[in-house]
Amino acid sequence: MKLARFIIGNDARLGLVIDDAVVDLTAAGIPFASLDELIRAGPDGLASVATYAGGPRVPLQDVELLAPIERPGKYLGIGLNYEDHVAEAKAAGLEPAQHQTWFNKQTTCLNGPFGDIDPGVTEKLDYEVELGVVIGLKAKRVSAEAALDHVFGYFVANDVSARDWQFHSPTVTMGKSFDTHGPIGPWIVTADDITDPQDLRLRSWINGELRQDARTSDMIHNVAAQIAYLSTAFTLEAGDIIATGTPKGVGLGMTPPRFLQQGDIVRCEIEQIGFIENLVRTS
Repeated sequence: MKLARFIIGNDARLGLVIDDAVVDLTAAGIPFASLDELIRAGPDGLASVATYAGGPRVPLQDVELLAPIERPGKYLGIGLNYEDHVAEAKAAGLEPAQHQTWFNKQTTCLNGPFGDIDPGVTEKLDYEVELGVVIGLKAKRVSAEAALDHVFGYFVANDVSARDWQFHSPTVTMGKSFDTHGPIGPWIVTADDITDPQDLRLRSWINGELRQDARTSDMIHNVAAQIAYLSTAFTLEAGDIIATGTPKGVGLGMTPPRFLQQGDIVRCEIEQIGFIENLVRTS
């Protein structure tokens, strides 16, 4: 299933995307105000969607899609998780750690799949296409073998990065958390529709120029290993989201670096999920 949040008029609604239309689950009477609530309701919440799938449909072109998760408890990102990205990072003076390296993106950075990216004060605005993961079942000290049982679904993420602010602190959180620098979507594809999260092609384009092109099989630490590692230290809760790393091709890694400029259009796409597309524009 493809589950989305969208606006008709001034009302945010919950939807089920089918082909080129969205079923208005809110109008059909589903007892959840948001995807966050549905996810936290567990398997019964997801199973209930079928009951309301016959509700009124609206053409996708007539609605504004929102970030599918409105305010997760955690938004966590892993750094340097593709070998080719490690190589370009080393060339830019960055040294990878010997273990998984995680940072927080503050949840106020979340943006819709087609919302504008506001550079803010950064002069080194960069892009990173990533597979996003939504936790469905609470995970605490889970094994890698059992980790994917705790996944609700997947989405496309652009881990927008302010490179000049990224190293103001060792955690890099400052440069990862500017407002609007977390576009995600266009919806959540539930885990049962993704046969293997480690066999997906992900790509990004800037103004139609292909910049990144890789497969999730190229990850150093796969999705299951990431969940197992994180849950060893703390509990992952339903609705938490994870960005699983980006391949080579970011602006910082080019010679010379090619950062985003006003008016640029960034498109991030992952097969079996869809794409998000965002205009760089100061609010």
